[in-house]
Amino acid sequence: MPTTDPLDPQQLADYLAAHAIAGNVATPRESNLENIASMLDGGLDDTFGLTPAAHWTTASVLAVMAEKVGVSGDPGHLSGQDTIDPLRTVAALDRLRDRLALAVSRRERVLFATGHPVGLLALHIQFASTLAERGCEVARIGAGLGFRREDGKARDIRYVANVAVSGCDGNLEHTHRPDLMNLLLKEDVPRPDLVVADHGWAGAAAEAGLSVVGFADCNDPALFVAEAEGRIEVVVPLDDSVAPHLYAVLGDYVLKP
Repeated sequence: MPTTDPLDPQQLADYLAAHAIAGNVATPRESNLENIASMLDGGLDDTFGLTPAAHWTTASVLAVMAEKVGVSGDPGHLSGQDTIDPLRTVAALDRLRDRLALAVSRRERVLFATGHPVGLLALHIQFASTLAERGCEVARIGAGLGFRREDGKARDIRYVANVAVSGCDGNLEHTHRPDLMNLLLKEDVPRPDLVVADHGWAGAAAEAGLSVVGFADCNDPALFVAEAEGRIEVVVPLDDSVAPHLYAVLGDYVLKP
C-alpha cells in the first residue's frame, strides 16, 4: 500500500533534488570517471558481470552518462560536484512503472535482488510486496546457495522479505559482484520473466539474456551502457545510498494505481 500520497512529476523532481537522491548528489566526479576507466579495463567491481561491446571509449561512455543520467559531459571536468538530472530520474521511473504494470498484467514471475542492503533494500521490498499483492509470482531462487570468494570469506544468497541479498559473516553485504546471481541462475527451476535489481545482480541477469530493470548511481556506468546497448530495459539514475526511508516516495510514485 502507498506510504504517502503520490507526487506529480515536478513535485517528485523537486523532492529528489531536496534529498540529494538526484540533483547535486554525494557521489563525486572523481568516482564517476574512475569507474568509467575501471569498467573499460574490465574491473570486476565495475563491469557488474557485463561484457560491454568493444567499441566503447571513455568519451562515448561519458556521452551516454550525460544523456541518460545528467552528469557533466565536459571531459575537462575532473573533480568536485557532479549531478543526476532529477527529470531524467522521473522519466526513468515512468518507464519503470510501465514495465512493472506490464509484469502485473502478464502475471509474470519476478525476481528482486539488491547489492545495496542499506540503501535500496527498502525500495525493493516495497516493489516486491506490491507486485505480489497484484498477482505476480515473486521468485525466491537459490536461497542458501553460496561459495567462498578469493578473499577467503564465504558468501551466500539470503532473502529479506523476498529480496535476494548477499550474506557474508552473518551480515548483509554491499556488493558489486555478479557471482551470486550467476549461481542462482544455474538452479534447475523456471527462470524469472523479469529481474528488478542493481549492481552485479542486474548485470549478471542482463548478461544471461533476462529482462532486467533496475537502479544505478552516477558512478555505475556499466548498467547505463547495457541500457544503451538494448540489454537492460530501464535503468533509473539515482543516488543509491541515501537513508532508506527516503526512497518510499519513489515507490509510491511508481506503484500508484
